[in-house]
Amino acid sequence: MTSSSSPSQDTNRFAHSQAEGLRADALMEEDVAWSFEIDGERDGDQFDRSERAALRRVAGLSTELEDVTEVEYRQLRLERVVLVGVWTSGTAQDAENSLAELAALAETAGALVLDGVIQRRDKPDAATYIGSGKAEELRDIVLESGADTVICDGELSPGQLIHLEDVVKVKVIDRTALILDIFAQHAKSREGKAQVALAQMQYMLPRLRGWGQSLSRQMGGGKGGGLATRGPGETKIETDRRRIREKMAKMRREIAEMKTGREIKRQERKRNKVPSVAIAGYTNAGKSSLLNRLTGAGVLVENALFATLDPTVRRAETPSGRLYTLADTVGFVRHLPHHLVEAFRSTMEEVGDSDLILHVVDGSHPNPEEQLAAVREVIRDVGATGVPEIVVINKADAADPLTLQRLLRVEPRSIAVSARTGRGIPELLALIDSELPRPSVEIEALVPYTHGKLVARAHDEGEVLSEEHTPEGTLLKVRVHEELAAEFAPYVPTPAG
Repeated sequence: MTSSSSPSQDTNRFAHSQAEGLRADALMEEDVAWSFEIDGERDGDQFDRSERAALRRVAGLSTELEDVTEVEYRQLRLERVVLVGVWTSGTAQDAENSLAELAALAETAGALVLDGVIQRRDKPDAATYIGSGKAEELRDIVLESGADTVICDGELSPGQLIHLEDVVKVKVIDRTALILDIFAQHAKSREGKAQVALAQMQYMLPRLRGWGQSLSRQMGGGKGGGLATRGPGETKIETDRRRIREKMAKMRREIAEMKTGREIKRQERKRNKVPSVAIAGYTNAGKSSLLNRLTGAGVLVENALFATLDPTVRRAETPSGRLYTLADTVGFVRHLPHHLVEAFRSTMEEVGDSDLILHVVDGSHPNPEEQLAAVREVIRDVGATGVPEIVVINKADAADPLTLQRLLRVEPRSIAVSARTGRGIPELLALIDSELPRPSVEIEALVPYTHGKLVARAHDEGEVLSEEHTPEGTLLKVRVHEELAAEFAPYVPTPAG
């Protein structure tokens, strides 16, 4: 028996399509309103009221390709995402910059960004992050674009994730989960993978979600349960949480063991008095490119966020011939998840134990000052505030000259360079040479040729001011640390009495 639609159902469909059309028109009007300058034609209160609750479409975020066949190919392997942000403070440009960074993070994770919206609120909605009405509008945008994931520009509570997913009917993740996913993709070393796994488990633990009856399934209690299964038992979700806690404890032990190995290497470098320089900075600021330019290290350089996760330590030499080590560290980002700061604390200790920090900032970024502040916050977290810092303004060839001038004026110990073209690199090397701690004892010694190893150590660990080969041996004028000065003592000529 076939069923035909009744007149009332047709009316409902027509009303629904009319409502859809009105909603689309309203969204278009909101888009126009956002680009409308307040020039006296409307007063501030009206503008504020009409815009505060609007979902604002952010232009230029979509990374969908024009070529249909290429799009179809990419759809097979990329998640299609819509971004959503809540703008609670700062300017509209600040909110757009934050969403643009989220788009870059999503692309780094391998997603295809289809759309991005921002909502102006005093604070995120406690239930659905953007409020129930706006969540329904977001569901329409998701349907219209064919997205399969929504990424929120903030850290959502377990409740917010569940409620928003229930409305939009697709997977919802937050900024923290996205960054953790990128870290998981980029971790190469055993330690890096362990640190990411620990951070992911810390994040997942309060967000475990049971489906259907699995929440209430319990062990034990019935006949034939066997030993150790009697009693009230535990729900499946409790079992999962217990297992995760056990894995986390195991991971912490493993990371502590790996940390010991790296500390031994660091102590060895300190014993040899080789000065250390740490390259720190915002993700994608060009730290690895700078390391390659300074040392020829051949480290992976990629135009992607968090391309480097495992610290790379390389030997380098100052223009005056002094040896030092350069360590490339994991990139920082605004609102770096607390779990990651904790998990990567041992890696970031390279920064805290260094003699000098090269703080790299992207001079071509719309807001480099914000990047500097975000990195310094993490440097404070790992207790490296007492280490001298040189601000290296990278990508100077692509930066606005006025931005460069402003940064050089505001940051007293700063230098503009381009790791790509080599501009400013000789000046940076000279600056590193002048800022590195110098050996404290200056001596003159005549070292017999049979003690060539001592001369080699003077070159490796000290600063050779002059060197002359005489019939009796090598006459050295050097600046060395106290331990090495004691070994040179037998060869220091006594003044003629």
